[in-house]
Amino acid sequence: MRRAGSCLRQLKFIANQVAPKAASLNTRQLRHLLAVVDTGSVSAAAQQVHLSQPALSRSLRALESELRAPLFDRHERRLVPTPFAQAYLARARRIVLEEAEGARELALMHSGRAGSLAFGMGSALAHDLLARLLMELMAGAPRLKLRTLIDTTDRLLAALRNEELDFFVGDIRIADTDAALQVEPLYACRFGWFARKDHPLQDQRALSIREVLRYPLIAPGFIGADAERRFLRRYGLTGSMLDRFTLQCADGATVHTVLMATDAIIPAIELTMLHELRDGTVVALDVVPALDAELVLGIVQRAGRTQVPAAARAFDFVRQYFAAIEH
Repeated sequence: MRRAGSCLRQLKFIANQVAPKAASLNTRQLRHLLAVVDTGSVSAAAQQVHLSQPALSRSLRALESELRAPLFDRHERRLVPTPFAQAYLARARRIVLEEAEGARELALMHSGRAGSLAFGMGSALAHDLLARLLMELMAGAPRLKLRTLIDTTDRLLAALRNEELDFFVGDIRIADTDAALQVEPLYACRFGWFARKDHPLQDQRALSIREVLRYPLIAPGFIGADAERRFLRRYGLTGSMLDRFTLQCADGATVHTVLMATDAIIPAIELTMLHELRDGTVVALDVVPALDAELVLGIVQRAGRTQVPAAARAFDFVRQYFAAIEH
């Protein structure tokens, strides 16, 4: 390989000739360049990159042609980088490192261990599901960035439409006729009336709505107009349903605290009371007629959108969560 001219001329040559061509370089050639620089010989570099010496030499000649510059001088049986090569080495190392880091990031994303994911759910569901889902997603995933929104279903839907969320877990009926959204039904909810253990109405049978209304009522979050009409018709009531509730609160932890400390009664989905029913701190009241509200929980996302693989991990966990409840 021929001896380079003055360093100043060479650097100017690189500035004018190499930069426009850099985008067409491939990192395989750059790795070959770095291997020769690091080992000082074609034979040692060929072993390092698992190529034959002739193949490595051809790769270096192709790179010199691409860069329009000589890269090595031979000195005492060693290949010495020319000023052209020296000027380009730092950038070559960055390119190779960035490719390796990019490949690693994509591998982590494919495994669900990197990327970013924003999702939401209602407070009642979050009371039991959210922390468990977050711990599952965070396990062994230091590069995964998570953001959550706890809100009413209508606000979760608005956030999804505004692309503030990748998906939410909630009542799929709000979106099941919208072609722009994709829904996956997972759990048909059962409703009931619930109170703390040892509530005055605990052991009474066939309670009427009049007997229930003697106690404070809690409305757990948002109640739509259709649900309000169904409730009033079901129990032969008139006027405003919300006027009959002492407390309307979307925060599950607050609702739970109030329920445990007072004689309040809450109409809610059984799912939100599962743990309390199992440990005996909450009881189901026998109210006649029973609530006939319809609610199907599931996953709601935008149709036709590619999700990061971490979303698939989240979906699998949510599916398993509801499947375990069914059994």
